[in-house]
Amino acid sequence: MIPDNRLMVVPRPDLWRVRGAQQASCFHVGRWTFADAQSWLTPELLLGEVRDEIDRLNGRPDSTGRCPAVAETYLVGPSEEGRAALRDAYLAIPEHFRHYALGDMDRKDWPLKVLVAGLGGTMHGSERVVTESMHREALDYFEERSKAIGRRKSRVPADGPDEPRGTAIELPHVHHPKGTPAEAGLLVLRNDYPAPVLLDGVPYPTVGHAYWALSTADEDHRAAIRAAGTGYAARRAAEQAPRRPGWEQARTAVMARLLRAKFAQHPELAEVLLGTGDAALRYSDGDSPRFWGQHGKEGRNWMGRLLELVRAELSAERYGLLG
Repeated sequence: MIPDNRLMVVPRPDLWRVRGAQQASCFHVGRWTFADAQSWLTPELLLGEVRDEIDRLNGRPDSTGRCPAVAETYLVGPSEEGRAALRDAYLAIPEHFRHYALGDMDRKDWPLKVLVAGLGGTMHGSERVVTESMHREALDYFEERSKAIGRRKSRVPADGPDEPRGTAIELPHVHHPKGTPAEAGLLVLRNDYPAPVLLDGVPYPTVGHAYWALSTADEDHRAAIRAAGTGYAARRAAEQAPRRPGWEQARTAVMARLLRAKFAQHPELAEVLLGTGDAALRYSDGDSPRFWGQHGKEGRNWMGRLLELVRAELSAERYGLLG
């Protein structure tokens, strides 16, 4: 939030205060009037929050996440250099967040304070001297914490693992100038693979043809799309046609229906899909790379996600889990 120039900030170590009824604005989003507005955050604490947010946005551990890791390293081989590093990591956490560093609202940051002070040292923010029993208690705490984290990581939920066991499978877009090879392998899972789909009594050469034909209500354009020689040609023909109202919101549901029809009408292709196990499927798509496909870490990969959904439905049907 960016304060107006009329705000008067009273510098105090424990209180950042704005006197009187004043206004603050958030760029051009909005403007608010505050009566005797105040914050317990000092500018230094606020900057600490900003640094942590920058770390999180860049996929890095913030100060609260780094400190316990430094503590674990210190406990493996305690040394004065290690304790100094732990002290720096602890003090790098904005003061009002230090209670949450261990994620334990019963003990809060007490075990960290003990390790930072060391046996015979004075705990940060108090006059308490660390005794031998306090030090042993802190060491026992971290030992049990490490065991608990290990048990949590190895625990498998009752209904199956959170992450797939299989390695992620890429389904790249491959151009075959001489036509699709007889041994297409996993390429049979792609929408441009020549597996005819019958939908509402109308035949389509591929899922791609059906998808683009259904995207328009114009019968002449639909006929031209169905007659296109390739999935790419079908998309190009569809570009000349008006989209149906609400298509953007409904397209994933339409695609799911087409995939179900494809694998129901081609059991041999369903076996290929089931053969991928529980692996994540990453679909590369040249038509809408960020929506249907995934390139590296970018893209929503809706095609891969829908293929995984249909795979789960086929598996549930095989084992009689759908009633």
